[in-house]
Formats: sequence, structure tokens, C-alpha cells
Amino acid sequence: MGKQTSVGFPHGKNHQGSTHLTTSKIILLITLTLITLTIIIPQYFPFHKFPSLSNSSNHSSTISPANHSLDSLIIVDDNHHKCDVFSGEWVPNPNAPYYHNTTCWAIHEHQNCQKYGRPDSDYMKWRWKPDDCDLPIFNPYQFLEIMRDKALAFVGDSVGRNQMQSLICMLSRVEYPIDVSTTKDDDFKRWYYVSYNFTMATYWSPFLVKFTGPTQTGIFSLYLDQFDEKWANHLDEFNYLVLNGGHWFSRPSLYYENNQVVGCKYCQIDNITDYPMTFGYRRAFRTAYRGIMSKKNFKGVTILRTFAPMHFEGGEWNGGGDCTRRKPFKNNEINLEDSNLELYLAQMEEFIEAQKKAMDNGLRFRLMDITQPMLLRPDGHPSRYGHLPNENVTLYNDCVHWCLPGPIDTWSDFLLHMLKMEGRISAQEKLINQRKRKIVS
Repeated sequence: MGKQTSVGFPHGKNHQGSTHLTTSKIILLITLTLITLTIIIPQYFPFHKFPSLSNSSNHSSTISPANHSLDSLIIVDDNHHKCDVFSGEWVPNPNAPYYHNTTCWAIHEHQNCQKYGRPDSDYMKWRWKPDDCDLPIFNPYQFLEIMRDKALAFVGDSVGRNQMQSLICMLSRVEYPIDVSTTKDDDFKRWYYVSYNFTMATYWSPFLVKFTGPTQTGIFSLYLDQFDEKWANHLDEFNYLVLNGGHWFSRPSLYYENNQVVGCKYCQIDNITDYPMTFGYRRAFRTAYRGIMSKKNFKGVTILRTFAPMHFEGGEWNGGGDCTRRKPFKNNEINLEDSNLELYLAQMEEFIEAQKKAMDNGLRFRLMDITQPMLLRPDGHPSRYGHLPNENVTLYNDCVHWCLPGPIDTWSDFLLHMLKMEGRISAQEKLINQRKRKIVS
């Protein structure tokens, strides 16, 4: 939050000259303000559909605006800090999408549904409406200005990478980043927005902890008490960390603690206890949180993005299951249940416990609770439209990842809202600390 100024009015009987002078200044100030608003608001805060970019491979700045104050950028309406933005319904949004698959090079081929022949487009034309407030459509100028001179990392599985690619596309209306990755491995990418000195990175870590495999029999080895150093050793470089994990924990795995096997999932090995997937899931998140809190130089904000449910119907992912629905569910049409419910409850319980410990250590853990909103979006997956119909591929129907453009573009709406809330909290904390210092002095 920026510093706020106010106009003071004189009191008493002997200030006619001051009053006349102040009134003149006020009239001038109002005139200048109206002129400024007329120029700035249409340019930086378009409330209607954003103009699409031409199909270009240019990765540098395209519409980057001049520097402007944060005062008007991170304001949160009074009711928003009291509103649960993650509880609501999907409503039609004819202005969407805000980019096109032909104008954003960041879209992974397997999520480029329009390119590979998906015949409908209504799945792109919805927005999330919270029950007790409105969630503003993502404004890329606001986001980039808030993230000026900062760095953001996405850590988790390929759905986390899917989220980062969506964010790049949402920001492409302002600027394309340049690739500053230190490796050619697509699992570890780093992007840099030159005009804003903003870095965004992704670390593929599907189990969040150290792992090896799979073996020839398809079994992974998960070291549930050792965090994955591929991302944990880079925490100090970031101001914000978005953590996620989910569906990989359904894979056959051996569980290790203190380098000794303590159990497994679907391993079918004699004398080894077969645990439900929540056993490894809980411990992996517990270790990840412990790893974050162990980094003395990391003072950033950790955001847990809860897992996004799969929507296979008519069979499992490898048994002919598919996702062919063409519109969102209403809240009363579907419930979170079975393994989805078990994962969600385990994830929430571990987060709440970690959040308490983080607060004691002066760290900030926040929750992006997208599970229920995404449960309502069976229409947003690639299904068979992640490759050409006659292409010789071994891919199954994809009801895990999300089409771009598509429903997960809304995750950027949530993220920007959370950044604004973080700015509000920081401003309140600064004000409290200033008052404490005044009292002490």
C-alpha cells in the first residue's frame, strides 16, 4: 500500500485568506485529477475485453506501460477481505477469453485444445463469481506492477506448470518474458520480464520430496522425510512460492524414512504394509513445509494451491475414462467424495498445522483453495484434443490438465486477489508497528 495524502481544512475565524488559497488549490487539483483519470483509466485499467495481440513470436515487451504508483493498484474493496472468494458459482462471461491459443507461445501442445480440433468453445467463456462479492478479472498491469523487482516460483507437478503457462499467457497482453533458464530441461524453467525486473520459475517436483524411479515394474521410491533439494535449495531467490501436489501419489510407490522402507502404495511386496495414498501425501507435504521453514533466509510468502480434481467418467484414466461434459456443474450437482475428499482433507489438515508453526516462526503461509471451484469444471480438460486424431501416440484421454485458454486462467484472478490482500496485510502491520513505536517513544 502506498502512502496516502489528505487535504487539511483550516478551522476558526481568522483564516479567510488561507481558505481562499486552499479552495483555489482544490479546484486546480480536481481539474488535474479529472484529466489524469481520463487518460490513465482506459489505458491501465480496462474493464472490458482486453485487446488480443497479433500472432507474433516476439518474446520481448509489447505494450509495457510507464511506471505508475502502487497506490491505486493494490486497493482491495472493503468487503473483499471479509469475503471467501473460493466459495461461489461459475457464471457466463462473454468477454472471455483474454488471449488466444495462436497468440501465446507458452501453451503446451497437449493443452492446446483449439489447435487440435476441440469443436466447442463455451468452456472458455465462464468466470468465477464468489457468493458474497465479485472477483475482478485479472489485470496484467496490476499484477506486473505489484511483482516489480520480485520473483515467483511454482513448485509441484505438471498441473503447476500448466498454471504457470496460463499466467504467462494472461500477462502476454502486456509483455512477453525472455527465457533465462539455466538448463534446457522443460521441467525447470525460468522466465524474466525485463520491464518489471520480475522473474517467474517452475520446478517440477511431483512428490515435493526426494524420489527415484520408476523402476521397470513402475514403482517409485519416495523418501518421505527428505525434501527435494532441486527446489528447496533455491527458495532464497523468491518472494513468493506457489506449492501444489496431488495425483502422482496414486502411483505405485515404496515409502522410505531414515532410508528404511516403512510401507508402500500398490507395491504388492511381501511383508511390506500397503498404505492408502494419504499416508505418503501427508508426510510429503509435512516434509515440504518443514523444509521451507528450515531456510533461514527465506522470508517470502508460501501459497498452497489445493489440488484440482480429475474428471474421468466411464472408467479410470487407463481404462477408457474420459471427460466429455460441455458445461460446468452447479454446486448442488456434484460433491467432493472418495479419494478426492480424502486428499483434500489430508492436505488441509497438514496445511493448517504447518501454518501455525510458520506464524510462530514469522513466516506467511497462505491458502489458494481452488478444489471446489475446479470440481465444478469437468468441461475444461483436453480429453482427446491434446494431439491430432490420427497421431500415433500412447496418451490417454487427459482429464487431469486444463485447456488453454480455459478454466485455470481464473487461478490468475485468485492469485492477483491474494497479492492485493497481502499488500493490505503488510500495510496494516506497518501501521501497527508505527503506532507501537510512537507509544514507546
